[in-house]
Parts: sequence; structure tokens; C-alpha cells
Amino acid sequence: MTTFDDRENAFENKYAHDQEMQFRAEARRNKLMGLWVADILGKSGEDAEAYAKEVVKADFEEAGHEDVMRKVMGDLGDRVGEAEVRRKYDELLAVAKGQLLAEN
Repeated sequence: MTTFDDRENAFENKYAHDQEMQFRAEARRNKLMGLWVADILGKSGEDAEAYAKEVVKADFEEAGHEDVMRKVMGDLGDRVGEAEVRRKYDELLAVAKGQLLAEN
């Protein structure tokens, strides 16, 4: 194997790792979002965990995160404004990434 092949494999492995970590961070963010919304809805314990799983599953409906936004905004109704929900969603991605880094 040449040095070029080694570098190519290293880049491919890094890319695959980065994509996996991004997927895991987004799934974790969706779970955290689900728990945050569940708290606002007055859910706790197993009900909150079940709701968080529903939010995670909602992300598989289509590409992007608008499917999650539709789910949580529909469930929240008028309790929280869209701008606050989107801000929290962005914040939770950083939290999720931090949690994953701490675990590794």
C-alpha cells in the first residue's frame, strides 16, 4: 500500500467516524428535546422517556429536522413560541455533542 492509499483510507475512516458521531449527536439532541418538551407537557418518568422516544422516531420521517419541529410544535401548541423551541433545539445539539465527547 502506498502512502497515498494510507492517507485516503485515513480520510475515509475519519469521514465515516464524523458522520456516525453527527448521527449520534442528533439522535441524542432529539431525545433531550423530547425530555424538555415532556417536562413542559407535565410528563415525567416513563411517560417522559416514551415521549422522548417518539420525538427521536419522528426524525426518521424525512430528511432534515423539520419533522421533529412539526411534532414538538404540534404537541406544545401555544405553550412555547417557535423561536424559543428552535433556539432550545440548537442549544441541545451542543449539549448532546458535549455528552458524547465526555462519554468517549
